[in-house]
Parts: sequence; structure tokens; C-alpha cells
Amino acid sequence: MKKVRRSTIEALVFLTLLITVFCLLGSRMGSGNMLKTIMNTAHDLLLNTVFYLMGITVLTGALSKLLSEFGVVTMLERLLRPLMKPLYNLPGVAALGGLMTFLSDNPAIIALSKDKAFSAYFKKYQLISLTNFGTAFGMGFVVIITMIGYGQVTGALVGLFGAICGSVISTRIMQRSCLKAYPELQEPVVSESPEAVQEERVNPQQRDSIFMRFLNAILDGGKNGVELGLQIIPGVLIITTAVIMITFGPGAGGVYDGSSSQGVPVLPWLAEKIHWVFEWLFGFSHMELIAFPMTALGAVGAALGLLPTFNAAGILDGNAIAVFTAIGMCWSGFLSTHTAMMDSLGYRKVISKAIGAHAIAGLCAGIIAHFAFLLVSPL
Repeated sequence: MKKVRRSTIEALVFLTLLITVFCLLGSRMGSGNMLKTIMNTAHDLLLNTVFYLMGITVLTGALSKLLSEFGVVTMLERLLRPLMKPLYNLPGVAALGGLMTFLSDNPAIIALSKDKAFSAYFKKYQLISLTNFGTAFGMGFVVIITMIGYGQVTGALVGLFGAICGSVISTRIMQRSCLKAYPELQEPVVSESPEAVQEERVNPQQRDSIFMRFLNAILDGGKNGVELGLQIIPGVLIITTAVIMITFGPGAGGVYDGSSSQGVPVLPWLAEKIHWVFEWLFGFSHMELIAFPMTALGAVGAALGLLPTFNAAGILDGNAIAVFTAIGMCWSGFLSTHTAMMDSLGYRKVISKAIGAHAIAGLCAGIIAHFAFLLVSPL
């Protein structure tokens, strides 16, 4: 009986909120124009944003597979190993996790962490912190290539620096909070030494000719890129449409005509109340830009879907690109993946610590990127 009452209350509350939101938007835009704008915005995002992003994911997927197939990833891992302990308090092999998530997406770190040969190098608190470490680089390749596509190479590279700083902050906070709350996590993940669990990474395709390895790599990588491109469609169409509807105003002449990318600017109105915070911390002179980091909390692919609208409005500059790159990479939709990732590792009890550490780190990444861009922009 209690479950029935609860479900009924939830249904009534949900319907009330849904009807209230649509009534408020419809009262300003007109119900017909509102529905037309929703459909036209989603259609425009599908044609002009999703397929563009899918093209990028296919190309970057093929390139990342080539880098892995011909040993570039392994070489980079060896070069980055000396930095892992002083920066992240992680074993050198963790660099491979960062590279894999950079070239693909957040969950790639989970597949590695469940490999006994990989996890043998870690203590329990270090293995848990891999969720924060890997997420800070999720879809990084796609994000950077997309940002560079807007002609802002400097901003994208500064943003990468900010994301790296954010990854250090997130990983260190996570490790410190876990050890403080659960000292038993100091124990190694497995009892065997890493040397006892010999790591084998020999690709059986290496017996094939170089041409066949090249061909298989680009086809398999491109296929993975298509899958990633399909995965971001719901987030881009649903989340981005919703964000646009509460971010941008009417069309030319202040008239609503049902065109795409129109709405009621609720989010900028709220941000304007504390505009000095965003201006000082991120350098945002247009409050519409706050929509990107808020969307990146749930899906960085959806956040990237906002860029064409910002660019068309003439508010996408080098500083915004730097901040967007840093926050987009560091957060990379962590609210929608962190819980599942920590649960798959078997450490539900530290989910709140992981989310809190990463929320702080993403804000720090954006702030660092803003001030770093101010330093290099005159160059």
C-alpha cells in the first residue's frame, strides 16, 4: 500500500512539474511556437551537430586504434610513467588508463582496472581513485579536436593544461578522503606482486602484414567511433534541446516564430544575479556560456552540441574555448557515469566522495584555464 501511495505521489509531482514548465515556456513563446521550436531544435542538432560529432568520433576512433596498433600508445605510456607517482600518487601503468579514456570515454578505465595484471600494481585506494583520474580525460581527444575545429588552437591547448591540473586535484582529493575515512584501503588490491602477474599485450594481428594491420585498425577504430557517435545522440538531442530552451531568447526583432535555438532565457537570468562570480572565475562576459559547464556535468557530448549556437551568436572566443575544454574534459559527464563506475568496482560507499572531489576539480580546471589563457593570450 505504501509503495502504491509513493508511486502515485511521484506521478502527481512529476506531472505537476512537467505541466508547470511547459505552461511557463508556452505562456512566453506560445504553445505552437514552443512545440515547433523543440522539434526544429532537435532536428537541427541531429543534422548539424550529431553527424558532425559522429564524423569526428569515427576519425578519432580510427586514429586512436592506429596509435594503439603500432605501439604509439605504449611508447607514450612509458614516457608518462615517471610523472604518475609525483603528480597523482599512482603507479606508472596508470598512464595507460589516462591514454585509453582520452582516446575513448570514461568507462575504458573500468575495463583496465578489472584486469588482474593491471590492478596488481595498485593499492585499494589508488585503484578507487582511477575513476576520478580516468574521467578527467574522458573523450578528451574528441573535445580537443572539436575545439580546434573552431580555429582556437591556443584555447584548446590551454584547456588541456587546465584539465590535467583538474585531474591531479580530483585524484589527490579522492585518495586523501578515502584513506581518511577507510584506512584499510591502504592494502594492496591483490596479494601477488606485479612481477608475478606478467603483463602480456601481444596483439595476434601482428602476424599479419603491415597493410592488413593498418586496414583492420582503421576499420575497427572507425566502427568504435560510430558506436560512440550513436551513444551521444540521446544526450545531445534531449539535454541540449532542454538547455537551449532555457538559455536563449526569441528570434530577430524579439519575435517567437518556432525556429530552432529559441527559448526563454531563464538560465542567463539566474546567472546574471551572480554574474561577477562567472566573470571573475571563468571570464564569461555572456551569461549564456554557463550552459556549457552545466551540461557537461551530465554529458560532454551534449555540451559540445551547444558550440554551434554559441558560435553563431558570436560569443565563442578563445577564453571560452579554453574554459570549455578544461571543464568539458575534466567533468566529461561524470554525474551520469561516476555512480555506475564506482558500483562496478564494488565500492559504493565512496561514491559521494568521488562525486564531490570531481565537482571541485572541474571548477578548478576551468578557473586555471581562464587565468592561464590570460597569461598566454598576448603571445
